[in-house]
Amino acid sequence: MEDVRKQKWSEENSIEIIQKLRNDLLKDFLDERYLKEYMATRYHVRELSNVKIEFIKKDIKELLRAPVDLNHYESLLKDLKDSDSVVLTEGNDRLFFEEADQVLKRSLYY
Repeated sequence: MEDVRKQKWSEENSIEIIQKLRNDLLKDFLDERYLKEYMATRYHVRELSNVKIEFIKKDIKELLRAPVDLNHYESLLKDLKDSDSVVLTEGNDRLFFEEADQVLKRSLYY
């Protein structure tokens, strides 16, 4: 059996890992309670109408189907290539929230 630690991560594997991590985070936003709590904490929005919640969920689902933006995750891809491991730190986990925030910010204006 080949030692997994000696295998180099391919770019395709790295992209798959990033997509899984991103999608796991995005799925949290499909839970209304989490969504409302995040919006209250991050944007000081205390009330979200049912219509807004449905629009946000629709946009989140579209983002779930979208491919990973390689430019947005370039630094994380480089870290994966250099270290051959997945370690999310406060510095690089912000990339996932930034992508979700793009969708959430739009909801504040419609």
